[in-house]
Amino acid sequence: MKTAYDDAPLTAFHARVAVAAVGGVFSDGFGLGGIGIALSLASNDLQLTPLWFGLLGGASLLGLFFGALLTGPVADQHGRRPVFAYNMLLLSVLSALPLLVNSSAQLLVLRLFIGFLLGTDYVVSKAMLTEFTPRSLRGRIMSSLSVAWAAGYACAYIVGVLLSDQGPGAWRWMLAAAAVPCLLVLPLRWGLPESPLWLAQHGRAAEAARIVRERIGVGVQPPPEQAAPVRTQGRWAELLSPAWRQRTLVGCLFFVCQVIPYFAMGTFVSRVLAALQVRDEHLGGVLYNISLVAGAIAGVFIVDRISRRQFLIGGFAISAGAMLLLTLADSPPPVVTIALFALFAGVLSASTNLVYVYLPELFTTDVRASGIGMAIAASRIGSAISTFLLPLVVASFGVHAALGACVAVLALGGIACYRWAPETRDVRLSVSAPGSPPR
Repeated sequence: MKTAYDDAPLTAFHARVAVAAVGGVFSDGFGLGGIGIALSLASNDLQLTPLWFGLLGGASLLGLFFGALLTGPVADQHGRRPVFAYNMLLLSVLSALPLLVNSSAQLLVLRLFIGFLLGTDYVVSKAMLTEFTPRSLRGRIMSSLSVAWAAGYACAYIVGVLLSDQGPGAWRWMLAAAAVPCLLVLPLRWGLPESPLWLAQHGRAAEAARIVRERIGVGVQPPPEQAAPVRTQGRWAELLSPAWRQRTLVGCLFFVCQVIPYFAMGTFVSRVLAALQVRDEHLGGVLYNISLVAGAIAGVFIVDRISRRQFLIGGFAISAGAMLLLTLADSPPPVVTIALFALFAGVLSASTNLVYVYLPELFTTDVRASGIGMAIAASRIGSAISTFLLPLVVASFGVHAALGACVAVLALGGIACYRWAPETRDVRLSVSAPGSPPR
């Protein structure tokens, strides 16, 4: 008897798909992680005001909104591979262009386009890797994307610190360095096939069976054949229909409530720590980013040991508690401030593993990329607005007001997940019927 597709043994091919996805997500994190310190150094060259700091800090997140939202339906209709294979090439070209910009407006446009391409990868990397990964290993392998993103984000910050003393144009090289990981991962993606799950869901069972036989093994049963779905409404409308509305709401809301404090604090961590009287804010920022990576790694070991719901709710509760203590503390010693920031960053980063695990599990193959894209798009609205507002709020109302707002967002996410989040830990992707939530 053949092994079910969801229960296939791990092979070298699975490892290649994972490395191709992980490398792309590392590139995504790197592309966003260096912007805060780069803008600080570009301030004189580009004559940046607080308004421009906010605009440039949030530009990639706004571009990411459109990239994710528009890519989802395309990937569900035409497959994951076309975008997955080539978006890193375009991203590497755009990432190198800061070497040529000479105005804040040019940099703004460039960051918008970079964000758009990041949004395409956020969608297809999650969908592609989820649909190839064996069920028993899905939590840990998908969590590796979170580690990769946090590592890329932290590496970009560290590269920025290392380059910060290299003259007035150092900020250009900080941003252009993001092209390197894109180019390294590109060859791994070109030779990969389409997702067999997507092929089987679109009436191409013979092609799906050939890919499974040649790439995964002759002893593995291909995904069950299904006729290409007849659509009576667009995928966005379907996600908002009664059958999918609650899952779409949960996916959007938990992601929004995670990324608002994640990006608001991460993008301007040096400025926030300086406002809290931490003298060596660069050292504090490095420790903060190391905590992001450590938290993401810890999340890999946690994700399959507890339920998805427990991980979601607990992550919100602990990170909100750490931020609340930081908000209420009256001039704590710098070491306490950094420790609370590290706890907040580590726990929040661990729980963001669920963006890569839980979010794809919420949706079936026919709407998976669209559901992921809608949740990512919703999150980027929140993160772009928060990144834009944070420097203005700190300047106008003080750093504690900004921290208090983050506490409220985290509390909202925890309450919403407690109320509505379904459990998806043991879902079988290959047997979920299109158009109905997986069981």
